[in-house]
Amino acid sequence: MFALPRLLIPVESTPGETRVAATPDTVKKFISLGCSVLVERGAGTPSGYLDEAYAEQGADLIELGDTSAWNQADVLLCVQTPSATTLARLHQGALVVGLLSPYANEELTATLKRSGLSAMALELLPRISRAQSADALSSQANIAGYKSVLLASAALDRYFPMLMTAAGTVQPAKVVILGAGVAGLQAVATARRLGAVVYVSDIRPAVKEQVESLGARFIEPPEMDEKPSESGGYAKQASDAFLAAQRQQLSDQLAEADVAICTAQVPGRRAPRLISEDMLDRMRPGAVVVDLAVAQGGNCADTVPGQTVDRKGVKLIGGNDLPCSVPNHASALYARNLVALLEPTLKDGVLSLDPEDELIVGCLIAQDGSIRRGDVLTPGSN
Repeated sequence: MFALPRLLIPVESTPGETRVAATPDTVKKFISLGCSVLVERGAGTPSGYLDEAYAEQGADLIELGDTSAWNQADVLLCVQTPSATTLARLHQGALVVGLLSPYANEELTATLKRSGLSAMALELLPRISRAQSADALSSQANIAGYKSVLLASAALDRYFPMLMTAAGTVQPAKVVILGAGVAGLQAVATARRLGAVVYVSDIRPAVKEQVESLGARFIEPPEMDEKPSESGGYAKQASDAFLAAQRQQLSDQLAEADVAICTAQVPGRRAPRLISEDMLDRMRPGAVVVDLAVAQGGNCADTVPGQTVDRKGVKLIGGNDLPCSVPNHASALYARNLVALLEPTLKDGVLSLDPEDELIVGCLIAQDGSIRRGDVLTPGSN
């Protein structure tokens, strides 16, 4: 519990991270809720938010790495986890909130214990209706899905839409999207707006209606005795037999495709391999694959994080960290997620976490150095 809590917004230290955890608008909101806000100089610059704009809304600007300011902060709002050395500047009992990559994260576990910190990992926010406005994974996946289509259209050797010209008719591109989660559905909508013919493959038959409502065609899953579903709003891990049957089904679709966009991920697990070497061999030279799951092992063979690989004429784009390529809107949405999460905990200038609140209990991985989600942070250790 913190009376008149002091919030700290740091310069993100992860290489390539251009987002920031608060915008001038959300700083104004937090101050109206009784908080004081410290912002490291330059924190918002990569995403288009200047120091002066934060100061105008009432934030106190501090120098980068100001140890005394970090020690005064009660709550650290970050995008990605700062280093253990940096977190050690916080006082015991301070709260860290962000995308903390909690799965089997022994280093984070040790840091939280050693420094006596509390922490909320947004990856573990429960998929319930009242958590939607705080769902950072969805807000960022939406951007990744949008940007994946723009990358594909820029790399493709043909138009996306059908065009009728004096020289004849140009047929529309065929786009196959693997996975109909938030990123996949946004990719569908964006590809359709650009005029492509879109097909969607997903292990969950229940998403067919959503896919078709966006104007795409749903590829029915293979007929199996037991089909995968979802748990807590996320796709469950499919069996090896099911995935093998699905890959066989996809092979013919991909042989005719101009673009494939891979979005299939399972939280805390390696991404399922959906496009094999043999399937890539059947794709035409000039086709494009964008793999959004590349950082989790990849849905597609041979993709490399952050790189475009030319494989026998097929361009393989490792689409990790795509929200960082749209940092202004990505930061604005992420910052609003944090306000939605913390506003209910702030009453009369006091921040108090209710460990019985289902919104809090799922993502509160540590409290005052005591690990609450060892099943995620250190699975199998007990």
